[in-house]
Amino acid sequence: MSEEVNNQHNGTSNNAQLVTGEGPTNNSRQSQDQQQQTTEQPTVEKKEVRVWCDGCYDMVHFGHANSLRQAKALGDKVIVGIHTDEEITKHKGPPVFTEEERVKMVKGIKWVDEVVLGAPYVTTLEVLDEYNCDFCVHGDDITMTAEGVDTYHLVKSANRYKEVRRTAGVSTTDLVGRMLLLTRNHFHQGSAEYAIEKEDLITKVQKMKLSSGSSNMGQDSAAKSPWTGCSQFLPTTQKIIQFSDGKAPKPNDKIVYVAGAFDLFHVGHLDFLEKAKELGDYLIVGLHTDPVVNSYKGSNYPIMNLHERVLSVLACKVRLAWREKCNK
Repeated sequence: MSEEVNNQHNGTSNNAQLVTGEGPTNNSRQSQDQQQQTTEQPTVEKKEVRVWCDGCYDMVHFGHANSLRQAKALGDKVIVGIHTDEEITKHKGPPVFTEEERVKMVKGIKWVDEVVLGAPYVTTLEVLDEYNCDFCVHGDDITMTAEGVDTYHLVKSANRYKEVRRTAGVSTTDLVGRMLLLTRNHFHQGSAEYAIEKEDLITKVQKMKLSSGSSNMGQDSAAKSPWTGCSQFLPTTQKIIQFSDGKAPKPNDKIVYVAGAFDLFHVGHLDFLEKAKELGDYLIVGLHTDPVVNSYKGSNYPIMNLHERVLSVLACKVRLAWREKCNK
């Protein structure tokens, strides 16, 4: 054996060491030491990014949900502060829903992790720090106090503020306007009953002048109400995909089916869907089209068109599958 080793050693010393199983060279020993040091280094955990959003969240609709969806994309957790009835009354007038109802509706949105009641109307750095939030997120519309002060001026000055795109064409005031003015042009009828607009049509919406008492109030992209601007909302396949989980039922899942109009989605709807989901593993929700709803409700119902109602339902934390055609 020693003769074999000596013969190989006379050739290449490195090969001899490998054949005889002798210890590693200085280079290989250093490599092992470096590898050991690398594996022993502690893993640095990524800091959780906490995002603060706040508002009235009265008559919660898919515009609110879309804002929170965009906020969630900017961090890991979304904490939503909700103003009290008293604060809203002071700065805007009395809310339609109570603070308890508004809290429950916001808790039911799938992108919300925590809800805080009693958020100050003017967002402060103290409230961000209290809930360990890195920054505040709001839509690109301006909100003011009763005195005309920007409610986000403090967090903006501290560079702890980010904006997301406001969902055009829907607001609480807009929905109230549809009810009071009995507008009907938000319906999807005829060939458009099941249609989902193409993305490029959004930029081609024709602007129309608003005259006093016009039935276009709340629908016209150029319309201005005494309280807020209103613009046309065109639902798209992309928006529905963004709101949907897109998960199919498993082979052995117990599937539950419910159907309805789900117009102006509210706490009663949310309670109903939660209870329906408890009856099985997978919930499918069918939504009636606008002409079908109008045939048994009359007047200018539904207040929200088919795809606005679809988005409102899909924003729920209750895991849902949506079905559009329901002519029952």
